[in-house]
Amino acid sequence: MNETLQRIEDSGVVAVLRGVPADQLIDIADALREGGVTAIEVTADTPGVVDLIDEVSSSFADGETTIGAGTVIDAETARNVQLAGAEFVVSPSLHEDVIETCNRYGTVVAPGVMTPTEAITAYEAGADFVKVFPAATVGPGHVSAIKGPLSQIPIMPTGGVGLDNAGEFVDAGAFAVGAGSALVDYDAAERGDFESITETARQFTETVAEHRD
Repeated sequence: MNETLQRIEDSGVVAVLRGVPADQLIDIADALREGGVTAIEVTADTPGVVDLIDEVSSSFADGETTIGAGTVIDAETARNVQLAGAEFVVSPSLHEDVIETCNRYGTVVAPGVMTPTEAITAYEAGADFVKVFPAATVGPGHVSAIKGPLSQIPIMPTGGVGLDNAGEFVDAGAFAVGAGSALVDYDAAERGDFESITETARQFTETVAEHRD
């Protein structure tokens, strides 16, 4: 397995940071890492995303934290975040030009899919794993149904994943889960309460670990 993909699986949880304030990014990333979430995705619709990815990649260049970019829907953005240091690229939908660009330069890529047809199309195009999005719309049963005939494709459900259902998605066959607002409380970050983010991260990683056993 690709080293980056292995690190994402080891984390079990990908933190999706959308619109994260630049002055809080490093502290939030550090709080997540303290709680065991070592895969962090900064979405491309965040202002100044290229600079943010460059900053956080430089700050966590110890090989223990994996930094990626999310909401990437075109090849140009994919290349820009690659050059900034993104180790993986995630899309909300299926864009073969994004997959092609990531494959060309050796970056792990995960398009968003909903159906078995989209999942196999993405995998045949070179996706390393797929993101079932929005996961809350279809639930764990949908992930299990896709994994039935397509067990070779790693699936990461994202969108509406929280502590109440993360374990069910893992039971259904998810190799990792993506979580945003349920994982990162920006109000807590604004107050300087990063310990609460660490605690939530710990609860997420413990839930995933328990359901993998």
